[in-house]
Amino acid sequence: MRAVIQRVIKGQVSINKVVKATIENGLVILLGIEKEDTRDKADHLAKKVANMRIFGDQDGKMNLSLLDIGGKAIVVSQFTLMANTNKGNRPSFIEAAPPEIASILVDYFIEKMNTHGVVTQSGEFGAHMLVEIHNDGPVTVLLDI
Repeated sequence: MRAVIQRVIKGQVSINKVVKATIENGLVILLGIEKEDTRDKADHLAKKVANMRIFGDQDGKMNLSLLDIGGKAIVVSQFTLMANTNKGNRPSFIEAAPPEIASILVDYFIEKMNTHGVVTQSGEFGAHMLVEIHNDGPVTVLLDI
């Protein structure tokens, strides 16, 4: 399971020019699922993301979590995070979980984020989306679980 976590002042997902999700002051999470990923990994990742201290405190130090600031999240499923580029110029996605497995784990991750107290929206699994990310900082963290 791989996630690109981006601290944002605004994030939005649109599908066919219709806004599906929008937040201010929170995280946009690009989430890739591998064949071998499990609910336990999703649990661990959701807890880590909800509690990750990447927001500034009164002194500007990254000491606050998404929970501390009452921030929200948008999760965007992105199988291309599983790209293997070791050979040639065309990425291989052979390690990405098939849609019937990945969609279940993405939904489960979103559910766990909400359970941890983070209001979490999402894009639409398998859809062509326009993702707007107004990265704050910029702060971007890559997590491999």
